[in-house]
Amino acid sequence: MTTTPAQTAAVEPGQRRRRRLTTAALPTRVALLFIAPAAVLFAIFVLYPMVTAVTYSMYSWRGTSQEEFVGLANFVNLFTSEPYRSTLPRAFGHNLLLFGGAMVVQNSVGLLFAVILHRRARFRRFFQVLFTMPYLVSPLVVGYLWSLLLSPLFGPVNAALKAVGLDSLALPWLGTPGTALWVVVLVTAWQWVGFPLLLYGAALGGLAPELDEAAELDGASGPQRFFAITLPLMTPVIGTVSVLTFIFSMEAFPIPYALGGSTGAPAGATDVLSLVFYRTAFESGSSNAIGTSSAIAILLFLFIFVLSTVFTRWFRRTERRLGQ
Repeated sequence: MTTTPAQTAAVEPGQRRRRRLTTAALPTRVALLFIAPAAVLFAIFVLYPMVTAVTYSMYSWRGTSQEEFVGLANFVNLFTSEPYRSTLPRAFGHNLLLFGGAMVVQNSVGLLFAVILHRRARFRRFFQVLFTMPYLVSPLVVGYLWSLLLSPLFGPVNAALKAVGLDSLALPWLGTPGTALWVVVLVTAWQWVGFPLLLYGAALGGLAPELDEAAELDGASGPQRFFAITLPLMTPVIGTVSVLTFIFSMEAFPIPYALGGSTGAPAGATDVLSLVFYRTAFESGSSNAIGTSSAIAILLFLFIFVLSTVFTRWFRRTERRLGQ
């Protein structure tokens, strides 16, 4: 049976429309196919443990046996009974100091090195590799190595200070409450300084050199060009580095554990929230350890999530304001 030209003209638009829909749906299906493995892993290793922790935190436990539903009683217990009423605020303050120290030392030094290497192309790759190598090593290993280096008995740091006549500075760095936390800050910054260096270096490489050249022709000095042009243009990557630094600082565990042990020695000077969680879950001997430690984990997650969201939105607003 043959079709007339009129019938062909009536069928072709529908066929073309179905063909366009099929072609448009293909990228979505391919994207879902690639996303599916990551989504499954995320659900198994992130969402499921998170939901489980929320459930555990709302029940009382006798060892590993779940008992009655207690609602928010485990959370209330963290703020009303010892030792959590005193250790949680102290550990939280130490986490904030780690974040502040990382922003001042780690990210500032990383930005400085990134600017220097950006302006001096010679040996750039060598120094980038050199500065990024420490964070490829396990933080636990780094912490134990520095605890040996800073040993007051046989550590080379104090031996070098004594050799040059600075005996007064040869201190028990990890045995004094006034210096132990700052050692944790500096060791953390030493290991992770390569991370902001790489991100800042990539951001500097993506900036248009014409802007800096035009400002130089107008008579602007190097610092003026950096603070008026380069730094504002790096707002997106500065925001990313700051939020990631905040998350890493709030989750800090390996280096404080290696340098101060699970108790945050000396005298709790290196105690952080992750160590409080670890002691509660594995060392406290409490019959309700699962419920209480799950409550600590949920509080830590909520704090990180809320403040990270606030920081991200603030940086985005700042970026839009600078772009106007």
